[in-house]
Parts: sequence; C-alpha cells; structure tokens
Amino acid sequence: MIGDDDGVETIAVLKGDPLYAGFELTGQKFPLADVRLLAPVIPRSKVVCVGRNYAAHAKEMAALFGGDGSVPDEPLVFLKPNTAVIGPDDAIVHPTYTNDISFEGELAIVISRICKDVPATDAEKVIFGYTIANDVSARDLQVKDNQWARAKGSDTFCPLGPWIETSLDSSNQNITTAVNGEVLQRGNTGEMTYQVPAIIEYISSFTTLLPGDVILTGTPAGVGTLKPGDDVTVTIDGIGTLRNRVVAP
Repeated sequence: MIGDDDGVETIAVLKGDPLYAGFELTGQKFPLADVRLLAPVIPRSKVVCVGRNYAAHAKEMAALFGGDGSVPDEPLVFLKPNTAVIGPDDAIVHPTYTNDISFEGELAIVISRICKDVPATDAEKVIFGYTIANDVSARDLQVKDNQWARAKGSDTFCPLGPWIETSLDSSNQNITTAVNGEVLQRGNTGEMTYQVPAIIEYISSFTTLLPGDVILTGTPAGVGTLKPGDDVTVTIDGIGTLRNRVVAP
C-alpha cells in the first residue's frame, strides 16, 4: 500500500494476499524511493487483451493489416501468457526474431474473483482495481505469422505496474506514452469504443475469469517503434507511471 508520511511517499508492508486470502498490515513502512517494485500482479491464469478499441488506433492499424480501419463490431480479443509479464523498471527484451517491436500504453483491469457471464451492470463487483500495461507488439510477426501468439506473447511483452489503484474512474483518465522523454501517444479512456463494463461482460460471456486475471483495454493512436536502449514510460492519470527500458537479448 502506498501512502504519504510528512511529504515522503512510503510503502506499507502487507501480510497475506489481497487477491486470494485477504491481508493485514504488518506495521512496517519503507520510503518508496528505497524499494524495488515488482509487477503488482502475476496472473496465475491469463492476460486477456482487447484490440482496436480506440477508433483512431484502428485507423492507423489499417495501414499495416488492411481493411477500412473501422472498430470491430464486437471486442477483438486475444491472449498473452502470464510468462510475458514483467514489472516496473524491468527490461523489455527485443527478440532477435523480430525487427519491429512497438509500444502500446493501456489501462489494465485486475479481476477480484471467479466470475462468468457478468452483466455490464455488475462489472464493478468483480474488479479488484486498475494498473498500467504496455502491450508490446512485434508488428512484423503480426503480419508474417497471421496470428498474434509470438507477436504479442513473447517473454517481457507485458509490462505491468507500478501498482494497483483500487479506486478509479475508468471512463475518464488521460493516457500518455513517451519514449526517451518524448510524448508520442496521447489519449483518454473516454475514447474507448467498448468501456470497462462492456469489456467484462463480453469476455466473461465465453471464458471464466479468475482472481488475478488481467484485462488490457486497448491503446490510443500514436503507437511507434522501440529499439534497444530506449526508455519507455506509460502514464495514466489516477494511477502513476510505468517505466521500462528496452535491451538487446
């Protein structure tokens, strides 16, 4: 838990597991600047992702994949394995089998309990909180493979963090992504075609969601290429900033 003691950001040490068995405060606190944060959640099951959920991004992807650039008639869903997850300040490894990896800053939902067939009106009941994701994508492999397992699911291709915010208005948060300090991607979650309740309703209609499952909600327009040595940050108002560096294998 993140707090503020006399102007110093601190992290409180918990005992237990908030997602699976509850927790209690140990009384220990450390300055946030003195600790290394890990990924706030490592899904035991799956990361479910929604593609082309921002109209402007759907149009820019048409140049790569063809089509008219329209948003899908229903959410376009794909999976990342939990082995793709890394945390804040961990390295995104640029694989040798791709020449073109790209950043995609996104709002991520963390699921709180086992659920299936959740109506949109009850979506908040199954949300533990929100974090930031970077849906790292190998564009050339998306085209070459004609499916997205390697392109989206390679090791280190799902940075998450820096923490989970349990109180957030998911419908109106600014998202920016910067590479080496230059902001390249700007958007707002209010621009999502399918908002969080609709996303949860759709995904839970065909697959059971488990505690700790993570849902990536799509990225705004402005995605771009990453190369070894780049520093990439994704910032979402109300949550914070997720930072990672790209390295060669």
